[in-house]
Amino acid sequence: MLAMPEVNHIKKLRNEKSLSINAIVKRTGFSWETVKKYADEDQLPSEVIPKKRGMMYEEKWGEIVSDWLLEDYALKKKLRRNNKIIFQQLKELGFPGSYRTVCNFIAVAGKAHGRWRDIQGGI
Repeated sequence: MLAMPEVNHIKKLRNEKSLSINAIVKRTGFSWETVKKYADEDQLPSEVIPKKRGMMYEEKWGEIVSDWLLEDYALKKKLRRNNKIIFQQLKELGFPGSYRTVCNFIAVAGKAHGRWRDIQGGI
């Protein structure tokens, strides 16, 4: 199975540049069957999105941290909690995980929401 950029490239060569299957095969180096499959098929292969696992996603901890980050986003940058403070407050609530787990969750959540980049403070 090809990656989405490669599939899109094959479709572009076929639809926009009107190249033949054989010309696309020569240009890309993929097999004729593969090029035919992706060039003339209307359906794109669905991307598999892995389900997040772990205590931050399956238990209450991830929701707590997400809520704190949303609350802190409204505050001035100096008044926001950093990763260390969030970890310490989670420990007070009985969090069994590590500091690294909290940092990784905040990093992934920040990329997903795009607005928590400046909360990435640490030790």
